Amino acid sequence: MTYTGKQLTTQLDADGTLTVQLNDHSWEAPTGTQLLVKIEASPINPSDLGLLFASADTDNATYTPGKVVARMPDGATRAFAARHGMAMPAGNEAAGIVVAAGEAPAAQALLGKRVACVPGTAYATYATCDASMAFAVDDHVTAEQAASSFVNPMTALGFTETMKLEGYTGLVHAAAASNLGQMLVKICQEDGIPLVNIVRSADQVKLLKDLGATHVLNSTDADFMAQLTDAIHETGAMLGFDPIGGGTMASQMLTAMEASASRGAAFSRYGSSTPKKVYIYGALDIGPTILNRAFGLTWDLGGWLLTPFMMKAGMEVVGRMRARVMKDLTTTFASHYARRGSLEDMLTKDAVAMYNARRTGEKYLVTPNG
Repeated sequence: MTYTGKQLTTQLDADGTLTVQLNDHSWEAPTGTQLLVKIEASPINPSDLGLLFASADTDNATYTPGKVVARMPDGATRAFAARHGMAMPAGNEAAGIVVAAGEAPAAQALLGKRVACVPGTAYATYATCDASMAFAVDDHVTAEQAASSFVNPMTALGFTETMKLEGYTGLVHAAAASNLGQMLVKICQEDGIPLVNIVRSADQVKLLKDLGATHVLNSTDADFMAQLTDAIHETGAMLGFDPIGGGTMASQMLTAMEASASRGAAFSRYGSSTPKKVYIYGALDIGPTILNRAFGLTWDLGGWLLTPFMMKAGMEVVGRMRARVMKDLTTTFASHYARRGSLEDMLTKDAVAMYNARRTGEKYLVTPNG
Protein backbone atom coordinates (compact mmCIF):
# COMPACT_ATOMS: atom_id res chain seq x y z
CA MET A 1 0.00 0.00 0.00
CA THR A 2 1.21 3.50 -0.84
CA TYR A 3 0.47 6.53 1.36
CA THR A 4 0.40 10.04 -0.12
CA GLY A 5 0.73 13.50 1.35
CA LYS A 6 3.10 16.47 1.65
CA GLN A 7 6.74 16.66 2.70
CA LEU A 8 8.84 19.75 3.36
CA THR A 9 12.31 19.98 1.80
CA THR A 10 15.09 22.54 2.03
CA GLN A 11 17.53 22.96 -0.86
CA LEU A 12 20.60 25.18 -1.17
CA ASP A 13 21.96 25.78 -4.66
CA ALA A 14 25.48 26.81 -5.60
CA ASP A 15 24.35 30.37 -6.43
CA GLY A 16 23.16 30.91 -2.84
CA THR A 17 19.46 30.36 -3.48
CA LEU A 18 17.77 28.56 -0.59
CA THR A 19 14.36 27.05 -1.35
CA VAL A 20 12.18 25.65 1.42
CA GLN A 21 8.95 24.20 0.07
CA LEU A 22 6.21 21.61 0.37
CA ASN A 23 6.17 18.83 -2.19
CA ASP A 24 3.77 16.02 -3.01
CA HIS A 25 5.24 12.82 -1.66
CA SER A 26 4.41 9.14 -1.40
CA TRP A 27 5.51 6.61 1.20
CA GLU A 28 5.76 2.89 0.55
CA ALA A 29 4.60 0.36 3.12
CA PRO A 30 7.32 -0.18 5.75
CA THR A 31 9.35 -3.39 5.93
CA GLY A 32 11.46 -5.11 8.57
CA THR A 33 11.78 -2.89 11.64
CA GLN A 34 10.42 0.20 9.89
CA LEU A 35 7.37 2.16 11.03
CA LEU A 36 5.18 4.54 9.08
CA VAL A 37 3.96 7.27 11.42
CA LYS A 38 1.13 9.69 10.66
CA ILE A 39 2.57 12.87 12.13
CA GLU A 40 0.37 14.68 14.63
CA ALA A 41 2.85 17.19 16.06
CA SER A 42 6.48 18.18 15.54
CA PRO A 43 8.36 21.07 17.20
CA ILE A 44 10.79 23.43 15.50
CA ASN A 45 14.00 23.28 17.53
CA PRO A 46 17.17 25.33 16.97
CA SER A 47 18.79 22.18 15.55
CA ASP A 48 16.03 22.09 12.90
CA LEU A 49 16.53 25.74 11.99
CA GLY A 50 20.16 25.07 11.12
CA LEU A 51 18.99 22.87 8.26
CA LEU A 52 15.81 24.76 7.37
CA PHE A 53 17.14 28.29 6.97
CA ALA A 54 20.66 28.41 8.43
CA SER A 55 21.79 32.05 8.02
CA ALA A 56 19.56 32.87 5.04
CA ASP A 57 17.97 36.32 4.79
CA THR A 58 14.38 35.38 5.60
CA ASP A 59 13.30 39.01 6.11
CA ASN A 60 13.73 39.72 2.41
CA ALA A 61 12.74 36.30 1.10
CA THR A 62 9.97 35.62 -1.40
CA TYR A 63 6.93 33.98 0.17
CA THR A 64 4.32 32.11 -1.86
CA PRO A 65 1.90 29.45 -0.57
CA GLY A 66 3.95 26.45 0.52
CA LYS A 67 7.27 27.93 -0.58
CA VAL A 68 10.01 30.29 0.66
CA VAL A 69 12.93 31.40 -1.52
CA ALA A 70 15.74 33.21 0.30
CA ARG A 71 19.37 34.18 -0.22
CA MET A 72 22.22 32.62 1.72
CA PRO A 73 25.37 34.69 2.42
CA ASP A 74 28.32 33.83 0.17
CA GLY A 75 30.43 32.47 3.01
CA ALA A 76 27.67 30.17 4.23
CA THR A 77 26.95 29.02 0.67
CA ARG A 78 30.58 27.95 0.29
CA ALA A 79 30.63 26.34 3.74
CA PHE A 80 27.60 24.19 2.86
CA ALA A 81 28.89 23.11 -0.54
CA ALA A 82 28.26 19.46 0.32
CA ARG A 83 24.48 20.03 0.29
CA HIS A 84 24.27 22.01 -2.95
CA GLY A 85 21.39 20.83 -5.14
CA MET A 86 20.04 18.39 -2.55
CA ALA A 87 16.35 18.61 -1.57
CA MET A 88 16.67 17.60 2.07
CA PRO A 89 13.73 16.73 4.36
CA ALA A 90 13.72 18.18 7.87
CA GLY A 91 12.11 17.78 11.27
CA ASN A 92 14.08 15.87 13.88
CA GLU A 93 11.37 14.69 16.27
CA ALA A 94 7.62 14.19 16.37
CA ALA A 95 4.67 12.34 17.80
CA GLY A 96 2.08 10.45 15.81
CA ILE A 97 0.17 7.26 15.20
CA VAL A 98 1.84 4.20 13.70
CA VAL A 99 -0.40 3.40 10.72
CA ALA A 100 1.78 0.67 9.22
CA ALA A 101 4.67 -1.45 10.44
CA GLY A 102 7.21 -3.88 9.04
CA GLU A 103 7.07 -7.58 9.78
CA ALA A 104 9.66 -7.50 12.58
CA PRO A 105 8.19 -8.09 16.08
CA ALA A 106 9.62 -4.79 17.37
CA ALA A 107 7.73 -2.91 14.66
CA GLN A 108 4.50 -4.90 14.94
CA ALA A 109 4.41 -4.21 18.69
CA LEU A 110 3.96 -0.48 17.96
CA LEU A 111 1.28 -0.77 15.25
CA GLY A 112 -1.72 1.44 16.02
CA LYS A 113 -0.01 3.18 18.95
CA ARG A 114 0.91 6.80 19.50
CA VAL A 115 4.68 7.07 19.57
CA ALA A 116 7.33 9.67 20.14
CA CYS A 117 9.88 9.26 17.37
CA VAL A 118 13.00 10.71 15.78
CA PRO A 119 12.63 10.28 12.02
CA GLY A 120 14.55 13.36 10.87
CA THR A 121 11.79 13.91 8.27
CA ALA A 122 8.93 14.95 10.54
CA TYR A 123 7.71 18.06 8.70
CA ALA A 124 5.44 15.93 6.56
CA THR A 125 2.10 14.15 6.52
CA TYR A 126 3.86 10.87 7.29
CA ALA A 127 7.37 9.83 8.27
CA THR A 128 9.24 6.55 8.17
CA CYS A 129 11.51 5.64 11.05
CA ASP A 130 13.06 2.58 12.61
CA ALA A 131 11.34 1.03 15.61
CA SER A 132 14.51 1.58 17.65
CA MET A 133 13.98 5.34 17.24
CA ALA A 134 10.38 5.31 18.50
CA PHE A 135 8.65 4.44 21.75
CA ALA A 136 5.02 4.22 22.72
CA VAL A 137 3.63 6.84 25.08
CA ASP A 138 0.97 6.33 27.75
CA ASP A 139 -2.67 6.72 26.74
CA HIS A 140 -3.07 9.91 28.78
CA VAL A 141 -0.17 11.64 26.98
CA THR A 142 -1.24 13.88 24.09
CA ALA A 143 0.60 14.24 20.82
CA GLU A 144 1.56 17.79 21.79
CA GLN A 145 3.11 16.57 25.02
CA ALA A 146 4.93 13.72 23.31
CA ALA A 147 6.21 15.75 20.36
CA SER A 148 9.14 17.27 22.26
CA SER A 149 10.06 14.21 24.28
CA PHE A 150 13.43 13.56 22.72
CA VAL A 151 15.69 16.44 21.70
CA ASN A 152 15.39 18.82 24.67
CA PRO A 153 14.72 16.28 27.48
CA MET A 154 17.45 13.88 26.38
CA THR A 155 19.89 16.75 25.81
CA ALA A 156 19.28 18.19 29.28
CA LEU A 157 19.74 14.77 30.85
CA GLY A 158 22.77 14.26 28.62
CA PHE A 159 24.43 17.27 30.22
CA THR A 160 24.14 15.82 33.71
CA GLU A 161 25.23 12.37 32.52
CA THR A 162 28.25 13.93 30.78
CA MET A 163 29.11 15.68 34.02
CA LYS A 164 29.08 12.39 35.90
CA LEU A 165 31.01 10.47 33.24
CA GLU A 166 33.76 13.11 33.11
CA GLY A 167 34.12 13.55 36.86
CA TYR A 168 32.72 17.06 37.29
CA THR A 169 30.32 18.05 40.08
CA GLY A 170 28.51 21.16 38.84
CA LEU A 171 27.34 22.86 35.66
CA VAL A 172 27.27 26.29 34.02
CA HIS A 173 24.62 26.81 31.34
CA ALA A 174 24.19 29.77 28.99
CA ALA A 175 20.95 30.95 27.34
CA ALA A 176 19.42 29.15 30.28
CA ALA A 177 15.85 30.49 30.04
CA SER A 178 15.07 28.26 27.05
CA ASN A 179 12.73 25.27 27.25
CA LEU A 180 15.81 23.09 27.57
CA GLY A 181 17.28 25.38 30.21
CA GLN A 182 14.13 25.22 32.31
CA MET A 183 14.24 21.42 32.15
CA LEU A 184 17.86 21.49 33.28
CA VAL A 185 16.95 23.66 36.27
CA LYS A 186 14.36 21.09 37.36
CA ILE A 187 16.68 18.12 36.81
CA CYS A 188 19.46 19.71 38.83
CA GLN A 189 17.05 20.52 41.64
CA GLU A 190 15.82 16.93 41.72
CA ASP A 191 19.34 15.48 41.59
CA GLY A 192 21.09 17.97 43.90
CA ILE A 193 23.46 19.20 41.17
CA PRO A 194 24.86 22.75 41.55
CA LEU A 195 23.87 24.80 38.51
CA VAL A 196 24.87 28.29 37.40
CA ASN A 197 22.39 29.76 34.90
CA ILE A 198 23.32 32.58 32.53
CA VAL A 199 20.50 34.60 30.92
CA ARG A 200 20.26 37.98 29.20
CA SER A 201 17.42 39.91 30.84
CA ALA A 202 15.81 40.67 34.19
CA ASP A 203 12.62 38.92 33.06
CA GLN A 204 14.58 35.74 32.40
CA VAL A 205 16.22 36.00 35.81
CA LYS A 206 12.77 36.11 37.38
CA LEU A 207 11.55 33.20 35.24
CA LEU A 208 14.27 30.87 36.50
CA LYS A 209 14.16 32.18 40.06
CA ASP A 210 10.44 31.40 40.11
CA LEU A 211 11.34 27.82 39.14
CA GLY A 212 13.58 27.64 42.19
CA ALA A 213 16.97 28.23 40.56
CA THR A 214 19.58 29.51 43.02
CA HIS A 215 22.21 31.01 40.76
CA VAL A 216 20.79 33.06 37.85
CA LEU A 217 23.06 35.70 36.33
CA ASN A 218 22.22 38.42 33.82
CA SER A 219 25.02 38.65 31.23
CA THR A 220 24.12 42.30 30.54
CA ASP A 221 24.97 43.38 34.11
CA ALA A 222 28.10 45.53 34.41
CA ASP A 223 29.56 43.20 37.05
CA PHE A 224 28.56 39.97 35.27
CA MET A 225 32.06 38.47 35.30
CA ALA A 226 32.47 39.10 39.01
CA GLN A 227 29.07 37.49 39.65
CA LEU A 228 29.97 34.52 37.45
CA THR A 229 33.28 33.98 39.21
CA ASP A 230 31.59 34.09 42.64
CA ALA A 231 28.85 31.67 41.56
CA ILE A 232 31.37 29.20 40.14
CA HIS A 233 33.47 29.47 43.28
CA GLU A 234 30.43 28.74 45.44
CA THR A 235 29.21 25.81 43.36
CA GLY A 236 32.47 24.31 42.11
CA ALA A 237 30.95 24.15 38.63
CA MET A 238 33.80 23.58 36.19
CA LEU A 239 31.83 22.19 33.23
CA GLY A 240 29.93 24.57 30.97
CA PHE A 241 27.43 24.13 28.14
CA ASP A 242 27.07 26.95 25.64
CA PRO A 243 24.34 26.98 22.95
CA ILE A 244 25.40 30.42 21.70
CA GLY A 245 28.58 29.28 19.98
CA GLY A 246 29.74 32.56 18.50
CA GLY A 247 31.14 35.43 20.52
CA THR A 248 32.83 35.30 23.90
CA MET A 249 30.51 33.26 26.15
CA ALA A 250 32.66 30.12 26.20
CA SER A 251 35.71 32.26 26.89
CA GLN A 252 33.92 34.07 29.73
CA MET A 253 32.97 30.75 31.32
CA LEU A 254 36.56 29.47 31.18
CA THR A 255 37.94 32.79 32.47
CA ALA A 256 35.58 32.78 35.46
CA MET A 257 36.39 29.11 36.16
CA GLU A 258 40.10 29.95 36.16
CA ALA A 259 39.59 32.99 38.41
CA SER A 260 37.68 30.82 40.88
CA ALA A 261 40.23 28.01 40.82
CA SER A 262 43.11 30.47 41.34
CA ARG A 263 41.67 32.22 44.39
CA GLY A 264 44.14 32.08 47.24
CA ALA A 265 46.63 30.03 45.23
CA ALA A 266 50.25 30.94 44.50
CA PHE A 267 50.86 32.53 41.13
CA SER A 268 51.58 30.18 38.23
CA ARG A 269 52.29 31.35 34.71
CA TYR A 270 50.47 28.21 33.50
CA GLY A 271 47.34 28.93 35.48
CA SER A 272 45.57 26.56 37.86
CA SER A 273 45.74 22.79 37.44
CA THR A 274 41.97 22.44 38.00
CA PRO A 275 40.28 20.87 34.94
CA LYS A 276 37.95 23.33 33.21
CA LYS A 277 35.80 22.51 30.21
CA VAL A 278 33.13 24.09 28.02
CA TYR A 279 31.04 22.31 25.40
CA ILE A 280 29.45 24.28 22.56
CA TYR A 281 26.20 22.59 21.55
CA GLY A 282 24.47 25.18 19.39
CA ALA A 283 24.87 28.21 17.13
CA LEU A 284 22.50 30.91 18.33
CA ASP A 285 25.31 33.25 17.24
CA ILE A 286 26.73 32.07 13.92
CA GLY A 287 29.79 34.33 14.19
CA PRO A 288 33.27 33.14 15.19
CA THR A 289 33.97 31.77 18.66
CA ILE A 290 36.32 34.24 20.34
CA LEU A 291 38.74 33.04 23.02
CA ASN A 292 40.51 35.64 25.16
CA ARG A 293 43.20 33.42 26.63
CA ALA A 294 42.91 34.39 30.30
CA PHE A 295 42.41 30.88 31.69
CA GLY A 296 45.81 29.22 31.84
CA LEU A 297 46.51 25.97 30.04
CA THR A 298 44.40 23.38 31.85
CA TRP A 299 41.20 23.67 29.89
CA ASP A 300 39.18 22.07 27.14
CA LEU A 301 36.72 23.37 24.56
CA GLY A 302 34.69 20.94 22.49
CA GLY A 303 31.48 20.33 20.64
CA TRP A 304 28.57 18.31 22.06
CA LEU A 305 25.84 16.51 20.12
CA LEU A 306 23.18 14.23 21.53
CA THR A 307 23.54 11.26 19.18
CA PRO A 308 27.33 10.80 19.60
CA PHE A 309 26.87 11.17 23.36
CA MET A 310 24.23 8.43 23.41
CA MET A 311 26.51 6.12 21.45
CA LYS A 312 29.31 6.77 23.91
CA ALA A 313 27.14 6.46 27.02
CA GLY A 314 25.68 3.08 26.02
CA MET A 315 22.22 1.54 26.06
CA GLU A 316 21.99 1.18 29.84
CA VAL A 317 22.43 4.91 30.39
CA VAL A 318 20.23 5.83 27.41
CA GLY A 319 17.50 3.44 28.57
CA ARG A 320 17.53 5.01 32.02
CA MET A 321 17.30 8.48 30.47
CA ARG A 322 14.35 7.52 28.27
CA ALA A 323 12.50 5.95 31.17
CA ARG A 324 12.91 9.13 33.20
CA VAL A 325 11.63 11.29 30.36
CA MET A 326 8.53 9.13 29.95
CA LYS A 327 7.85 9.13 33.70
CA ASP A 328 8.08 12.93 33.98
CA LEU A 329 6.96 13.97 30.50
CA THR A 330 4.11 16.19 31.72
CA THR A 331 6.09 17.75 34.59
CA THR A 332 9.90 18.11 34.48
CA PHE A 333 10.08 17.64 30.72
CA ALA A 334 6.96 19.51 29.65
CA SER A 335 7.38 21.85 26.68
CA HIS A 336 5.34 24.99 26.01
CA TYR A 337 4.41 26.43 22.61
CA ALA A 338 3.60 29.98 21.60
CA ARG A 339 2.10 29.05 18.24
CA ARG A 340 0.79 26.00 16.41
CA GLY A 341 0.27 25.71 12.69
CA SER A 342 0.00 23.49 9.64
CA LEU A 343 2.79 22.74 7.19
CA GLU A 344 1.45 25.58 5.04
CA ASP A 345 1.35 28.03 7.97
CA MET A 346 4.90 27.08 8.87
CA LEU A 347 6.10 28.68 5.61
CA THR A 348 4.27 32.00 5.96
CA LYS A 349 6.33 35.14 6.52
CA ASP A 350 5.01 35.90 10.01
CA ALA A 351 5.52 32.31 11.19
CA VAL A 352 9.09 32.19 9.88
CA ALA A 353 9.85 35.55 11.48
CA MET A 354 8.49 34.28 14.78
CA TYR A 355 10.32 30.95 15.11
CA ASN A 356 13.50 31.92 13.25
CA ALA A 357 14.08 34.72 15.77
CA ARG A 358 14.71 31.98 18.37
CA ARG A 359 13.32 34.07 21.19
CA THR A 360 12.79 32.52 24.62
CA GLY A 361 9.23 31.33 25.11
CA GLU A 362 8.33 31.42 21.39
CA LYS A 363 8.45 27.76 20.40
CA TYR A 364 6.50 26.69 17.32
CA LEU A 365 4.64 23.38 16.94
CA VAL A 366 3.90 22.00 13.47
CA THR A 367 0.65 20.03 13.17
CA PRO A 368 0.76 18.43 9.69
CA ASN A 369 -2.58 16.62 9.95
CA GLY A 370 -4.61 19.27 11.75
